[in-house]
Amino acid sequence: MDKVIGLGRIWRITYDGMERDRTRPNMLEETPAQLVKHLEHPNGWWRDKAQQLIVLHQDKSIAPQLKTMARNSHNLLARFHALWSLEGLDALDPELVIELFKDPEPRMRIQALRASETLYKTGNKSFATNYLELMEDPNTDVAIQAVLTSQLLKIPFFNERLQSLMNNNKAKGIQVVGKQILDRPKTEEIETLYGDSLTEEENSRLARGKIIFNELCVQCHGTDGTGTPMGNGLTMAPPLANSLRVQGQKEYVTKVVLHGLEGPIAGKTYPGSIMVGMGDQSDDWIASVLSYIRLNLDNESTIVSPKEVAEIRSSSIGQKQAYKYPELRTSTPQLMVPTETWKITASHNAPTRVGGKTAPASAFNFEGWSTGEMQQKGMWYQIELPQPVALAEIDFYSKPISRGWRPGSPPPIQTYPRDYVVSLSLDGAEWKAIAQKMGNRPLSTITLNRTKAKFIKIELSKSLNEDLKTPWSMQQMKLYGVKN
Repeated sequence: MDKVIGLGRIWRITYDGMERDRTRPNMLEETPAQLVKHLEHPNGWWRDKAQQLIVLHQDKSIAPQLKTMARNSHNLLARFHALWSLEGLDALDPELVIELFKDPEPRMRIQALRASETLYKTGNKSFATNYLELMEDPNTDVAIQAVLTSQLLKIPFFNERLQSLMNNNKAKGIQVVGKQILDRPKTEEIETLYGDSLTEEENSRLARGKIIFNELCVQCHGTDGTGTPMGNGLTMAPPLANSLRVQGQKEYVTKVVLHGLEGPIAGKTYPGSIMVGMGDQSDDWIASVLSYIRLNLDNESTIVSPKEVAEIRSSSIGQKQAYKYPELRTSTPQLMVPTETWKITASHNAPTRVGGKTAPASAFNFEGWSTGEMQQKGMWYQIELPQPVALAEIDFYSKPISRGWRPGSPPPIQTYPRDYVVSLSLDGAEWKAIAQKMGNRPLSTITLNRTKAKFIKIELSKSLNEDLKTPWSMQQMKLYGVKN
């Protein structure tokens, strides 16, 4: 995970509108080494929060502690948290994973399989043999997870091994999952969070981007975006599949394609040590290949337009040579991850599912936030940061509400905000409207022009009047800012 904005010492913490108990020890003031012990806490909140903070700190010096816990703790849940903390620190050891593949506890083998997917996607193809072997694990749950992992990663000879497994293992779960995979209809369509809201021009851009990728990019990045294997766990170039850098704010990847990138990337060196800039290509050409990569290859991000490429080209016109990674990271907006120092409030709150949470902060995860009521003028959602930041962009997904899955069922209810204003403020008293938007698709992007602000408010400017009782919902929200 790349470095984020938002950590700091706090004296009074508010989150979701509730003041924190001051008598409880403040985990935010503890070092990563001190946080490790909380992974064994009997309370799930403490374990989850400790893991989150460990990953945010990105202190790899605690990796030996985490490896010991993942191997030896008597608390199985602590072992899970230690394993995923290592994955989040980019310190997951392949030898540890292979050791856990043989763990006597089936649930640990399942977690090891899931965590190993990150290593495979970043170039360690040696796990392919392990995955196929674990498909024959005596525990059905482990075998199913190995099947799902192998299918996700497109392991060679997977279909043949799956058919053999189904012939020899009559467990109901194996039969059901195997049949769903082998009988799944093939499609060439690119499924994205945009649903069917992409315009004809945008779909054409994605199709052109796919051609460009297959003709030019696969030599170094591999046909599936995981990198062309070079042996010993190395790939020719960084993986593009399921990449946080690729899915981040579009300025990063656009600058890479325009001007190139050389040298180590986030501390890793690749045999193909330089990505040559392609600034001689048109804005449309660059927007096409970037849009395809960001919406495909296990990535879920926003489309890139030729206009945005033109703006980034103009703003970086002084770059005469390939970027070095630290220089590039400094010059581009970074993902801001919510902490307890953020105060996130809303005019209305309702769960997005039965038994779900009603916290406005859930807009930043897969749980999601919703008004629960018809969109009405004046409904608002607000974020108060601990200190002003130069804000670049907000992205969020408004999940449609299904009204049936059978052919002929009514279309889903679209929950994106229809008409709204985005305003920023330094003090919460004087506000400046940055964008007047008319929502028309599930995935929304709001450009904030690197405006310095402490408060962000999204407010509906019109009411809906329809029979569907359409609420306003948001999830997977991403806020990008620029370091001062």
